Amino acid sequence: MTALNTVGELAGREVQLNRKGFLARFEDWDNELAYAMAEEEGLTLTECHWTVIEFLREYYAFHEIPPSPKVIIRAIGEKVSQHTPCTRKKLESLFPQGGCKQACRIAGLPDHYCHSC
Repeated sequence: MTALNTVGELAGREVQLNRKGFLARFEDWDNELAYAMAEEEGLTLTECHWTVIEFLREYYAFHEIPPSPKVIIRAIGEKVSQHTPCTRKKLESLFPQGGCKQACRIAGLPDHYCHSC
């Protein structure tokens, strides 16, 4: 687990982050934080982004690990890419600064679990 080393300000409030900028506590996350994290990374969240983010959070809350890209594609691929097959490349294009890891960060998942992506 990455050591905590900073308290950052996101969405107008202080939150504890680790060295890589991931939230220290899953429970601290909300939509405002997601928007603030995405904005920091130059990303504008669309409906497709939110579909992935919400799935990541629900999956993590139940299983306590993030889903692999294959699980994401199987579970919500048709919602992410309605007219063409959803692929790992499509998921990575939604989160261009790290693919699944960037999605995990914006979704508020702890860094030490996102190595499986």
